[in-house]
Parts: sequence; C-alpha cells; structure tokens
Amino acid sequence: MEVTAHSVNIEQCKKITATAILSVDAFSEKQIVLSWQEGRIVVSGSGMKITAFSRTGGNFSAAGNINSVRYIPKGTGLKQKLFG
Repeated sequence: MEVTAHSVNIEQCKKITATAILSVDAFSEKQIVLSWQEGRIVVSGSGMKITAFSRTGGNFSAAGNINSVRYIPKGTGLKQKLFG
C-alpha cells in the first residue's frame, strides 16, 4: 500500500492545518484526535475549534491555542499512549 502524501502546518501556535486526514475521531476544546493512513494524530491545547474538514479531500484545519501535536503509529493503543 502506497502512503498518501501528508503534511501538518502550525501557524503561531494558533492555527493547524493537515492533509491526508481520514477522519476526526474525537474533539473537545482541549484535544482533537485525527486518523490518517499511518495511525493517529493527537492535537492538544485550549479553546480549540475545528474550522474545516473535508472527508473526501482529507483537508483539516482548526484554530485555538495549540500546545502539542503527537503522532501515534498504527498498532499502538490510543488509551495506552494517551494515559499510559
């Protein structure tokens, strides 16, 4: 299986955009969990709001105070990586 080109861009810790996103698995003002071909991406911060998501195009964007972005590879339990 060929990996689709993927990118994440953070602007001044206030806006995040990503490509090749398959789904938004969970979201709140403090955390957004995204799926992409190789696993999951966990965006943590405060006051976060999803501003756009296209399931067909894979484009995602959100705004708020972004503190961290973590990649969790496939095969790793999400709860284990978040709370373990």
